[in-house]
Amino acid sequence: MKKGKLIALLVSAFIALLTMLGIYLHYKLVPYNENRVKIGATYMTMNNDFYKVLNNEIDKIVEEKNDILYTRDPALDVNKQTQQVELFIKKRVDIIIINPVDADSKKLIKALKKAKKTGIKVVVVDSQLSDNSPVDTTIVSDNYQAGVLCAQNLMQTQSSAKILLLEHQKAVSAVDRINGFLATIKGHDSYQVVDRKDCLGQTEVAMPQVESVINSGVDFDTVMALNDQVAIGALAAIENMKVTAPVKIYGVDGSPDMKNLLATTSSIQATVAQSPLTIGEKAIQAGYRLYHDKKVDKEIIIPVEFMTSETVLNSDLTGWQ
Repeated sequence: MKKGKLIALLVSAFIALLTMLGIYLHYKLVPYNENRVKIGATYMTMNNDFYKVLNNEIDKIVEEKNDILYTRDPALDVNKQTQQVELFIKKRVDIIIINPVDADSKKLIKALKKAKKTGIKVVVVDSQLSDNSPVDTTIVSDNYQAGVLCAQNLMQTQSSAKILLLEHQKAVSAVDRINGFLATIKGHDSYQVVDRKDCLGQTEVAMPQVESVINSGVDFDTVMALNDQVAIGALAAIENMKVTAPVKIYGVDGSPDMKNLLATTSSIQATVAQSPLTIGEKAIQAGYRLYHDKKVDKEIIIPVEFMTSETVLNSDLTGWQ
């Protein structure tokens, strides 16, 4: 055998030995737990860093406990999300963490009721269900207050406004934000809603929707967006359509992209920051407490923080809060 081939064989054998040793040490050092808690998590879409960060926080804690996490993405399809809940039931998970695609879906609520009957604990995050009977706890940001804060800033900085609302009507959290905004400007006739579009919380949906409003000739100088992704889509549309008149854009989330825009440009007026890190941590903590038959509040509301170009500099521009 040639010397080169012999060396290659020895190296391959050494790598195989190290791999086997690594596997052995992993199972030797990580105690096997036959009673591992199984968690199923499904969010309306993973095409949003907010849910990725939220899920990563859950995953980190689950991994520390050597438990099991199944994460699913229904991609804004309530039928898929219903199927995912059914799959979790078949897998006999102990906890379901869900951000519902459609708060009013009878199919989804029926599947969650079935899960509850089998003893599975149900934790809803970042939104609500219209029928919360199968839900053990709901963990949300103060979404109504987020809308209030945007409206208050608008009224403090502008004597009048022509407002374009960008909504997501099937997500209760988004509806609450818009309702908080509308309730605050109610009775002040100088602040008028001139149009409203459903954008499903997605940048790629918001951009053509806002372009269609511009093409229709509707005049607006303010955009109230249900979240930062939609706000950024609105900004892209305004820039693409070469709108020269100033437009104030409000968002909700406090995403890194939005915070950077706040810090470096005058294109965005403000965002209201919520914390996927806190929601994720609270969600898995609540899930474990419920699993161990400990008391958990029916609703847990996380405070939000209003951010402008001045105050955003006090936060981490590269990550979530």
